[in-house]
Amino acid sequence: MQKPLTMSPPTKLVTADELFRMPDNGDGYELVEGRLIPVSRPGARHSVIAMRLGGELYQFVKAHRLGTVFAQDAGFKLASDPDTVRGPDVSFVRVERLSPGDVPRSYWSGAPDLAVEIRSPNDRRGKIDRKLHDYLRAGVRMIWFIEPDRRTVTVYRPDADPVTLPADEEVDGGDVVPGFRLRISDLFD
Repeated sequence: MQKPLTMSPPTKLVTADELFRMPDNGDGYELVEGRLIPVSRPGARHSVIAMRLGGELYQFVKAHRLGTVFAQDAGFKLASDPDTVRGPDVSFVRVERLSPGDVPRSYWSGAPDLAVEIRSPNDRRGKIDRKLHDYLRAGVRMIWFIEPDRRTVTVYRPDADPVTLPADEEVDGGDVVPGFRLRISDLFD
């Protein structure tokens, strides 16, 4: 006689509100289609690159009153039912999408205009591609994907082929952060 098949109980999906209320126990998470995805601390070099880029972008955006720059822990709710919350390493939302006092206490609803991802030492390419796809599907206008080991920035835009720039070139904000330019080698040197 065959054993009856046993089904494992369905996994309870987590909402963005539940993720936001989770206690800070030192473990970081993103939420992908209601499932918690652990996010590790990527190390010192990653942090230095994020601060260099974030600092330059913040100063430019502030001087030109273009919008708001966010750090990695901001979180953007990219999809609902089931919820997806991602936290780019650096991000930007244009002033047209803000109103006074409009920065929410929890996660920003929708995609940033610019999302910056810095490849961490243990990132698998499939995981990165999924995250970039989530941003583009949610309406991000531009992604900068930084690969420290290769010293490159790959620029992704909806409906366009990615463009990889070497360290001796500049990355620019295009129509997303008009006028912003940064020599890529400045991120690494």
